[in-house]
Amino acid sequence: MTKTDDITKMMQDMLAAFPVDATAMQDAFKTQAALGEKLSKVAIEAAEKSTEISSKWTKDTLAKLTEVTKLKDEPADYQKAMTDYASAQAEMVAETMAAFAEVAKKVQMETVELMLAAGKDISEDATAAVKKATADVTTAAKKATTAAK
Repeated sequence: MTKTDDITKMMQDMLAAFPVDATAMQDAFKTQAALGEKLSKVAIEAAEKSTEISSKWTKDTLAKLTEVTKLKDEPADYQKAMTDYASAQAEMVAETMAAFAEVAKKVQMETVELMLAAGKDISEDATAAVKKATADVTTAAKKATTAAK
């Protein structure tokens, strides 16, 4: 009978001939984790600032609304109170939207900076990994060639 080759053994031998450096994977993971941490920090700070803006807007709106609900001597005073409230509310909306826009602009700028820095880090990690892998493969190929002779 014909003897069949052990495929598992062949694959193990082949993979052993071309070693993989696990530190490259660890470095890539660390780089990604660091980027995730920095992006999370940007998002959390933006959420905190947005919450502060919303809270201030709510407090100011309620304070202005309190003036509208107070007892007035003349019917015309109610109209004036409503007009003043509407005017103040329009001003607060403009200020609040500008504050939210500043938060969004800051998040955008910080995210772009982080992504550019991460791209540079990832590129450097990849270059180092490729150089090391090339050196390892060259060494393994030389060993295999020497062993085959």
